Amino acid sequence: MEVATDAAESEELDEPVEPEEEEVEAKFAPGETIHDISSVRGMYQNWFLDYASYVILERAVPALEDGLKPVQRRILHAMKEMDDGRLNKVANIIGQTMQYHPHGDASIGDAIVNLGQKDLLIDHQGNWGNIRTGDSAAAPRYIEARLSKFALDVVFNPDTTEWQLSYDGRKREPVTLPVKFPLLLAQGVEGIAVGLSTKIMPHNFRELCKASIDVLRGKAVELYPDFPTGGLCDVSNYQNGQRGGKIRLRATIEKVDKTTLVIRDIPYGTTTTALMESIVKATEANKIKIKKIVDSTTAEVEIQVQLPPGVSPDLTIDALYAFTDCEISISPNTCVIIDEKPRFMAVEDVLHMSTAKTLRLLERELEIRQDELREKWHSASLEKIFIENRIYRKIEEAETWEQILEIMDAGLKKFVRVDGEKARANDTRIVLRRAITEDDLTRLTEIRIKRISKYDGFKADEYIQRLEAEMAEVADHLLHLTRYAINYFENLLKKYGAGRERKTQLRTFDVVTAQKVAIANQKLYVNRQDGFVGYGLKKDDKAEFVVDCSDLDDIIAIRRDGSFMVTKVAEKTFVGKDILHVGIYNKNDDRLVYNMMYLDGASGITYAKRFLVTGITRDKTYDLTKGSKGSKVLYLTANPNSESEVVGVQLSDKAPARVKQFDFDFAELAIKGKGSMGNIVTKQPIKKITQKSLGDSTLGGREMFFDAVVGRLNTAGHGRYLGTFDTDNTILVLYKDGSYELKSPDPAHHFDVPNMVLLRKLEPETVLSTVYMEGETKTHYVKRFRIETSTLDKRFIFISESKGSKLLAATANPEPAVEVKMQREKKADRETEQLLLHEFIDVKGWKAQGNKLAYYKIHTLTLLTDEGPEPERREARKKRGPATIPRPAAASATDDLPELQEPVDVTAEEVERAQALLRRPKSQLKLF
Repeated sequence: MEVATDAAESEELDEPVEPEEEEVEAKFAPGETIHDISSVRGMYQNWFLDYASYVILERAVPALEDGLKPVQRRILHAMKEMDDGRLNKVANIIGQTMQYHPHGDASIGDAIVNLGQKDLLIDHQGNWGNIRTGDSAAAPRYIEARLSKFALDVVFNPDTTEWQLSYDGRKREPVTLPVKFPLLLAQGVEGIAVGLSTKIMPHNFRELCKASIDVLRGKAVELYPDFPTGGLCDVSNYQNGQRGGKIRLRATIEKVDKTTLVIRDIPYGTTTTALMESIVKATEANKIKIKKIVDSTTAEVEIQVQLPPGVSPDLTIDALYAFTDCEISISPNTCVIIDEKPRFMAVEDVLHMSTAKTLRLLERELEIRQDELREKWHSASLEKIFIENRIYRKIEEAETWEQILEIMDAGLKKFVRVDGEKARANDTRIVLRRAITEDDLTRLTEIRIKRISKYDGFKADEYIQRLEAEMAEVADHLLHLTRYAINYFENLLKKYGAGRERKTQLRTFDVVTAQKVAIANQKLYVNRQDGFVGYGLKKDDKAEFVVDCSDLDDIIAIRRDGSFMVTKVAEKTFVGKDILHVGIYNKNDDRLVYNMMYLDGASGITYAKRFLVTGITRDKTYDLTKGSKGSKVLYLTANPNSESEVVGVQLSDKAPARVKQFDFDFAELAIKGKGSMGNIVTKQPIKKITQKSLGDSTLGGREMFFDAVVGRLNTAGHGRYLGTFDTDNTILVLYKDGSYELKSPDPAHHFDVPNMVLLRKLEPETVLSTVYMEGETKTHYVKRFRIETSTLDKRFIFISESKGSKLLAATANPEPAVEVKMQREKKADRETEQLLLHEFIDVKGWKAQGNKLAYYKIHTLTLLTDEGPEPERREARKKRGPATIPRPAAASATDDLPELQEPVDVTAEEVERAQALLRRPKSQLKLF
């Protein structure tokens, strides 16, 4: 289409001219597609689809055959052409690549840097940037690169490469490179095309080699990502890298002390700068509290997060994962080009296809090598016969070239025969694998006289024997191709696998709920009379402070009429007048129990109930009474650990009842739902209700579990059962450095699992038995002691503090045993002895040195017993059957309970109930 260049030509275009049908047909060759450009639909169907196909095939999505995008393939091909063993300026490499890739120097330069930072195919020198800090590389004229030895060994082979012409027809370039390795999975790739995208995670070099070997052996394989930035990765939803899967990445955060956290590794895809910016942003939004953040990153990542006094480091770690880039998620999407079409696959399928392709390439290389060896053997054999039998002398009298060839052919055939030719009697001729050609004869005539005169038959025989040996070896490799391929991958692993160990740790992450870790950055106020709650009521004269809260919390408001609602915390929210109770609401809290007495407006009866608030809809009003007009709440408490309580009830002076004061214990009521009616307390009018005493938790202690995978306590039943914990119970942790620590049973704690030796509930009768080596004298000691300290979150060293001291064994088993292998002086034989630690030494103080092991030299020490007795769960006690309550030690404690004077068979629940009663003051026992 021509564009008008002046006004006259523009005016001529104002009137459309309909061309004749013959003219249209004359402009196109027969069979050529006529693009419909008269409508948007026609343009979309043709031009847009052409563009989309081009971007998908030529720009964004890698080919399965070699795992490379076109620009990467052209870069490697250009570097191979330039390769002379020395480093080349990247600017020169870019110029060489532009002969094959017509898309500008900037895109080629970025692709080279990206390949170089993956540290697999390119050796580089200079400032190539930093994937951890996000620093960009220096200009191409300042940095240098060359192909790595791995690339030269694995990526290139001109004999097995399929070639095509470059975009201008002047050069030839590879369609795909013959890569004999799952390069696509090793490097990973990300690309956005038109209508689809690809995102393949990088995997570990050593694991890929081993996985390819397993594929060749017919074993099942499992592949998980490994990122150059290290960190932690949860692959529980990886789904083999297919669409719909997701992985979670976390930074490695180390707790140095109570006020300092150090970030050692960062999630893949982010940088230290972006990570610090996300932390600062979360701090400014009052989601976390930090004092200062310092970036000390050099060759390794080190970001120090300093906390203000009074801020929990464990809670801050969770908050960093919840509100910053310390935790990110990536959705993999394995899309590759196969036969000029994009296909979505699993990474294991990619590995299988890549391994099969490597097998075919190795077979083709062996076949090519076999043909080369056969040609060399053929030429060497003919040359040996030609020289040793002096056939060259017979051609001296020949007058024409044809006669020379005939004489040579006849002379050689006396000593050789072609494979398949019938042998003569006592035939000693050499069997050739193919017939003699004119090229073979011509090559013989080109041998120089000097070479003939110095010909050494012995060396020629050795050379032919070496060729025959190598031919036999190649034939064996072709016959046992799978074995050869396994050896190939094993050699790759041995040659290039050093220093390529896994950097990313695979973990299972617990879910960090933002509401649980958000800091209390607001203060919640309530105006009970007017019915407003929120953090913006500070200047309200009628408002009173309730509790510290965060922007993400939900709050519950219960009114005097027995109605309540749950709503999101805000600056100011109307929840209804005459508010009786306001607090933070947690929908997953099954321990917060409300004790309530209310007057039913219709009947005048007072009811008591204990209930949980679960299964609610935010901003919806619920009723805790029977809903009749005039109902009102007389007494209400919220008990975070389901505590019961005894209240004193005083009836009205006008009440006809003779006893106008009595006590009521909420422990007699079962915990039910919020809609329950409750039990009748009295039908008389009540004047006043007062709390007399707060009871124990009627739900008992919490059953705690320890999940060693995530290093956290939980009440959901994940991991090892630790026992039932009340508020005064603690966790005992022993560490490899010979220290112990007491911690509260708080699920927010992070435990340093790799450095732990023992973790269990601390019981009063717990005795620790340990064996350690004193660092200076290398003397071994046995020590048994009880925990005498009560300070939480502080480590106490119980072995020698001299340099080199080492804890060898630790257990809480009451009868611990160890096996000691020792080496006597001047004897090479090692003696073995079993030792019972509880008989070797008595229980002493935790600061005592212990008793010396009187052996010459201890070679190894093995603990034969387990950590100690495991606690029994409530369900197991129930299944075990009825228990027997022993006779109380003090008769005065049970004067009002004569039925408990003699042993009786009861259930385990009744045992716990009775023991709880025995702990109550005597004045309260008569109520039961």
